[in-house]
Amino acid sequence: MTTTYASASELGAAEPRARFHDLVAAEWIKFRSLRSTWIAYGATALAVIAFNAGTAYDTYNYWPARSPADQADFVRAGIPLQEAFTANAAVVMMLALGAIGAVAIIGEYSTGTIRTTFAAVPARRWVMAAKAVVVTAVATVFGAIVAGASFGLTQAILGGRDAGISISYPGALRLVVASAFLAPLCALAGLAIGAVIRHTSATMTASVVVILVLPIVLTDGRHWSAVAGHATLYQAWSRLVEVGSRQTDFPWTTGGAWTVYAVWALTAAVLAVTSAQRRDQ
Repeated sequence: MTTTYASASELGAAEPRARFHDLVAAEWIKFRSLRSTWIAYGATALAVIAFNAGTAYDTYNYWPARSPADQADFVRAGIPLQEAFTANAAVVMMLALGAIGAVAIIGEYSTGTIRTTFAAVPARRWVMAAKAVVVTAVATVFGAIVAGASFGLTQAILGGRDAGISISYPGALRLVVASAFLAPLCALAGLAIGAVIRHTSATMTASVVVILVLPIVLTDGRHWSAVAGHATLYQAWSRLVEVGSRQTDFPWTTGGAWTVYAVWALTAAVLAVTSAQRRDQ
């Protein structure tokens, strides 16, 4: 009996190439298998909602101490919107989601499993694109749940004093959407920073600087500083959730803030996808 062996080239040709949805499924399996990821998401959700609900409860608790004039101006001034998603809650979510997005890639670099991934799928850009899709999708769902829950809970608490508002109130839907999208944008930014730097401590430091420090340092005192500050995520979010028109020497529109969101998403995605191709693991 004659035994026939297939050549290596024939075996390679017979093996199907990984399709993009297969890569997305593989990245999803890796992502959801990490218990620490879900703990981080859960802790962040509780912290963000607690910040917002705590602010609304303080208003509820001290409502009788307000003068009738203050009570009458509370809703008219848009303060329920400010308490629906506070600046402190936004900072917590931004820092946490930036770290979660960064860990999605630097975790593989620190353990060396990224070598196995790239050996199995040499098309590195497609691997990183799939990772970006999973990170963005999960963070988007997370942001929508947290922003929606925060709005509903805070307005229910304020409603006990007849001071709550509905989602149809001017600017309410924009606040919820802007706060929800802040989560995937920060997660994608963290992924991009991690893909470029690839070291845990340096990545976390850079994430804090980009997400938190720059918006604080860049003020509206001068034109160049104001323009640069407007290009940061935090200041874009602040403009989108702003109640009324703030008096400033260098005003900008909500359309400009939405543009900043879009530019950040596109830039972070491009950096995350292309960085793996240009460098060795």
